[in-house]
Amino acid sequence: MIHKVCFSHGKLGTPDGGKIKYLSAIARQKGWQVESLDYQHTMDPDKRLEILRHHAPQGSGGGKLILAGSSMGGYISTAASNWLRPDGLFLLAPAFYLPGYKVRDPDPNGAQVVMVHGWSDDTVPPAHALRFAQKYQPRLIMVNSDHRLRDVWPIIGEAFGRLLDEVGGEG
Repeated sequence: MIHKVCFSHGKLGTPDGGKIKYLSAIARQKGWQVESLDYQHTMDPDKRLEILRHHAPQGSGGGKLILAGSSMGGYISTAASNWLRPDGLFLLAPAFYLPGYKVRDPDPNGAQVVMVHGWSDDTVPPAHALRFAQKYQPRLIMVNSDHRLRDVWPIIGEAFGRLLDEVGGEG
């Protein structure tokens, strides 16, 4: 049984950025396969959503799937959950309720959701995270950080590891 994590980077991020490398190491240590899609050729969130939908990552042989995304990647992962039906979503400062995004209120579609958001985020206001949390009730972790969440990696890593264990049946 193969469990898989599929990462979607943010608008200006890369598929091998620091957060993705850090979280990938945690996933691999727990026996999960890791994919990180490359969206750098387009800044259009709808085109990125189509890339993820076309790629259609999934666990195999009864394996589990977690979609993980940062900022625009969090939006894309959540919007794609309607088609891909992941077992979990791991969202870092997801770009919800911003102008220019086709899916105005992305529904996590029953997946187990963990969301980390910074109180000092000036790219995606904390109020957007709270709005999403009030409606969908994810495990919301608000931290003293900005949009990039650089100074809270240990908190992010612990939350991610816990989600992997819970979804993978080890928690």
